[in-house]
Amino acid sequence: MANAENNPEDPRQGHRRRLREKFLRSGLSSFHDYEVVELLLSLGTPRRDCKAPAKEAIKKFGTLRGVLEATPEELQEIKGIGPHNAFGIRLVQEVAREYLRSKILEQPFLHSSQEVFDYLYHAMRGLKKELFKVLYLNSQNQIIETADIAQGTVDSALVSPREVIEGAIRHKAAGLIFVHNHPSGNPEPSESDRELTRELVYAARLLHLRVLDHIIIGDNRYYSFAGEGLIERFDTELLEYMLKRRTEAHRTKRLLDPDKRSP
Repeated sequence: MANAENNPEDPRQGHRRRLREKFLRSGLSSFHDYEVVELLLSLGTPRRDCKAPAKEAIKKFGTLRGVLEATPEELQEIKGIGPHNAFGIRLVQEVAREYLRSKILEQPFLHSSQEVFDYLYHAMRGLKKELFKVLYLNSQNQIIETADIAQGTVDSALVSPREVIEGAIRHKAAGLIFVHNHPSGNPEPSESDRELTRELVYAARLLHLRVLDHIIIGDNRYYSFAGEGLIERFDTELLEYMLKRRTEAHRTKRLLDPDKRSP
């Protein structure tokens, strides 16, 4: 019996051809999410109708993003999606992630919190625990490396300022961007988030490193410490404290040595 791909009169072949031509003509902008999944599934099962499992995948995971973020085991729970399909979807996800990583590593940060959010949202959106990342930058504000520093519970992540600073020294970084997620979906910072950011800004400043931002990723939105003026505030607080300590040290020295003689 002739298969669907070789039979020119098979309606499935015509449907797939139209989908492919539509993609080549205008990309994915005019596609429904299930149509994108259908195209992906057709690469792994070229001789089977993929519309039904594609629609079921969107129903189960909510969006195209949800399908791409699903594990192979979760995908294969859907009738019509086998290991070849799951492998293909995972491959597309990893290729897209690597492309975005390479793209952002080649470009200056330019103080764009939105750009960092767009890059990391796909990788961090569905995490069940908090993950704290550091983006290391050179003196031209170009991202030279990213590092996962800590993974915590749903409520908090244990971050070592020493590890963050050691990474900056190792990568010869001049600036830092901190990013972590809130699994609850609400990106508003907790008091511990504020205290951690203050501590990291202080530690970086003491070694003449610049903190550009701390971004908290929520459900399709983010909170920027720099955008809210908090990075600048913490930096100013430390400078004022250091100036106060220096002034007090000079005053104490004058009291102990009124003739300004060397000890």
